[in-house]
Amino acid sequence: MSEQKFSYEALNRLRPNANWKCDDNDYANLVWEDDSTIPTFEELWAETLTVIGEVEAQAYARSRAAEYPPVEDYLDAIVKGDEAQKQAYIDACLAVKAKYPKPE
Repeated sequence: MSEQKFSYEALNRLRPNANWKCDDNDYANLVWEDDSTIPTFEELWAETLTVIGEVEAQAYARSRAAEYPPVEDYLDAIVKGDEAQKQAYIDACLAVKAKYPKPE
């Protein structure tokens, strides 16, 4: 039997108050534990694709966050009144933004 994988996040969005369990993201193994309506696999897959799209759309933000210099460097420059250090921080941030542009 082929697997029909889905996102737990998608299921929680479609049925936020439902009680269910599933150990492997496979629709065939989804156990419904209440009397709410079980979503079809097609409904669940459509929402899973939405979740995937949202995660992928934010990939640039995660990449940026991992490479930005520490904000403490900027605060240190402000406290010391060091304009060169402050500009170096800004330049480093702009370089990260250029490396990981926001999708249009």
